Amino acid sequence: MADEAELAVDDASPAQTARNTLDYLCGKVRKASSEVLVLSLLAGGYIAFGAIVFLVVGAGGEGFSGPGHLLAGLGFSVGLILVIVAGAELFTGDTLLVVNRIRGTLDAGTMWRFWTLVYFANFAGALVIAALFVVAGGHMAGEGAVGLNALEVGASKTGKSVVAILASGILANMLVCLAVWAAQAARTVPGKILAVIGPISAFVAAGFEHSVANMSLLPIALMVKGGAGPEFWAATGVSAADFPELTLGSAVLNLVVCTIGNTLGGASIGLAYWYAFLRKA
Repeated sequence: MADEAELAVDDASPAQTARNTLDYLCGKVRKASSEVLVLSLLAGGYIAFGAIVFLVVGAGGEGFSGPGHLLAGLGFSVGLILVIVAGAELFTGDTLLVVNRIRGTLDAGTMWRFWTLVYFANFAGALVIAALFVVAGGHMAGEGAVGLNALEVGASKTGKSVVAILASGILANMLVCLAVWAAQAARTVPGKILAVIGPISAFVAAGFEHSVANMSLLPIALMVKGGAGPEFWAATGVSAADFPELTLGSAVLNLVVCTIGNTLGGASIGLAYWYAFLRKA
């Protein structure tokens, strides 16, 4: 009977998931810096791949479409699926390290150094994939529809107020960290994929701000605006002047504020589950 019960329970309980996540987080800070660097570069690239799928799926539509946004969110979830299943270091998920900090097993200096290395390596990985995508002519797909979508997405992000970006960043990383946390409940790859898809599709469909995703979405938009050839503008019927809010300065501001919001959102999820399941351990 015990063996049958064990076989019947495939996934972890919420309390066991918290312990699994703690082990997962503790393993991160034991890695050598060179390993963290490589894995962080990969994570930035993986999220950029998800962002590209998001741009392709959302291209060509006119006006708001709930199902279309949901489908784009499903496409974007490819990025975090790769991070979780293949293994990589993603800044937004690593904000959960506040759990280790509050438990006294991680000093503040080490946490900030870890976050800094992961963040800027994520940025580098995202930029490489974004640049390769534009150089490969990906923005010209669908007679320029993908590039036009990139411009519209970029303009939407840089056109938000600071308060809106901050609030959106908090909400985005609450969902991302819930996806990372829930994935620790699953013992199989299909289970982890299913755990990730829901929260990630939700944050993308809602249009929330994710700093690492913006590390590729905003550069793609800026590269299209500044470097697309006349054939692109002729095919899309727009011009660079139609996107005045999309500038390097506004993109940097978006990333800075979004990163603060993401850190607050991820920390809130980590602290909540620490209090519920790990505080007495």
